[in-house]
Amino acid sequence: MKVGILAGGLGTRLAEETVVKPKPMVEIGGKPILWHIMRSFADYGFTEFVIALGYKGEMIKDYFINYRKRTCSLTVKLATGDLLVHNGHTEDWTVHLLDTGAKTQTGGRIKRIAEYIGNEPFLLTYGDGVSNVNLHKLVEFHRGHGKIATVTAVRPPARFGDLVFSGEKIESFAEKPQTGGGWINGGFFVLQPEVAKYIDSFDTAFESTPLDRLTREDQLMAYRHHDFWQCMDTLRDVQLLENMWVSGNVPWRVGA
Repeated sequence: MKVGILAGGLGTRLAEETVVKPKPMVEIGGKPILWHIMRSFADYGFTEFVIALGYKGEMIKDYFINYRKRTCSLTVKLATGDLLVHNGHTEDWTVHLLDTGAKTQTGGRIKRIAEYIGNEPFLLTYGDGVSNVNLHKLVEFHRGHGKIATVTAVRPPARFGDLVFSGEKIESFAEKPQTGGGWINGGFFVLQPEVAKYIDSFDTAFESTPLDRLTREDQLMAYRHHDFWQCMDTLRDVQLLENMWVSGNVPWRVGA
């Protein structure tokens, strides 16, 4: 099963970083968040990716074109320009890089991914969030219900700790609990190819009319994930993920 990744948005809420690079290229532990996302899928054996590019997509192309050179030792013959790549480990991934337009909406990018993949179901996620969702169980759940779409539902971490009072006395103090609110779209989907029929144009946001129509037609199911999930919307989120990486507490690396 191939993995589609939406990596073309502007990332305006992370403008401090995205003015010079696309959001999926913001680094955690010296590697782009996109690499971390792909690695989490590869940990489950999903190693063929279809990446929908948009804003500053050429930087993502350059990263993968030069990936082997970046991660291995090199010998360069200056007189001829010959390059010998040796040593080092490179992931055995296949990466398809689709130009989908800088202003294309998420629905349009998914439509392009579905057209490229063809008549088979596929996994899909955004290029800015990590989780330890069990992808094998997610796919099994999707296959079991027979509907067109499955979305992973998550309960995001609270932005601030929860205080519970009895009068003026604090009864409990929960520092940034995982269940900080209601269930939301966690961004890990399994989709049948028919999902493309629910997307009217490349200007359609997948999170609006298509998901609403799938819901009304009883074609959208939720896989509830109760464990780790973290998006990367702000510099605070970047620092949180970086601190996890530095400390060795990397919950999205289930295969580590």
